[in-house]
Amino acid sequence: MELAINSTKTLHNGVEMPRFGLGVFKMTDKEEAVNAVLSALEAGYPAIDTASIYDNEHEVGEAIRASRMKREDIFVTSKVWNTDQGYDNTLRAFEASLKRLDFDYLDLYLTHWAMPDTYEETYRAIQRLYDEKLVRSIGVSNHQQHHLEKLLATANTKPMVNQIELHPQLTQEPLRQFCADNEIAVTSWSPLARGRLLGEPLLGKIGESHGKSIAQIIIRWHLQHDLIVIPKSVKPERILENADVFNFELSPGQMEMIDALNKDWRTGTHPDEIHLR
Repeated sequence: MELAINSTKTLHNGVEMPRFGLGVFKMTDKEEAVNAVLSALEAGYPAIDTASIYDNEHEVGEAIRASRMKREDIFVTSKVWNTDQGYDNTLRAFEASLKRLDFDYLDLYLTHWAMPDTYEETYRAIQRLYDEKLVRSIGVSNHQQHHLEKLLATANTKPMVNQIELHPQLTQEPLRQFCADNEIAVTSWSPLARGRLLGEPLLGKIGESHGKSIAQIIIRWHLQHDLIVIPKSVKPERILENADVFNFELSPGQMEMIDALNKDWRTGTHPDEIHLR
């Protein structure tokens, strides 16, 4: 697969979603968030992934306008938070997100977590937003197979994306296969395991063979697995480094060695335990 920074994956409704973008989780310093998004856009990042709980939707919108790039050239994702779920609440939460971003539409809108009592109604509301052409594509985040099966049983429009925690020590292969079988694209959050894999000797050795950093090796691993990846950084030099992954290729053997690092280990909450928080 020939990959470039602007490579896209065709979602099941025909929308072209960038395979690579910037995640803005925990970017709560306003100036830092604007500068990070601007740096990413200047480096050619075609997508920005935010959420209402990140408290930086306003800054994402501000940075996109300051970049002088056309709105339609940037793929923007946001998500409805757990306390805003349910049918009517989700519609209100979406309007609030649009207002903070100062946009007329979103490219992708997701349920952030599968809250046990509300995720089905939440997704029903998101389907309405799609039907009303306020979002170009829809999906979910942190949904297990059993959550997806319940949605697929009643959905008029099945999710186009499932955004899940995924990295070389949490490869999620059964869930990825289920999503592939149902034409649901997978986006990896925490793709670098929040930096906890940056001292992994095997990844360092593979990096040396390509003249690349461990972070670059991991990002390339995601891309070669047909995953959408949204590494996060606020540092301009790291933002550039994370994007410098399109001039080399991991061998099948190297991909298998990285796959073998899996330990089913999470940096975040297990989706089935989210109701405990």
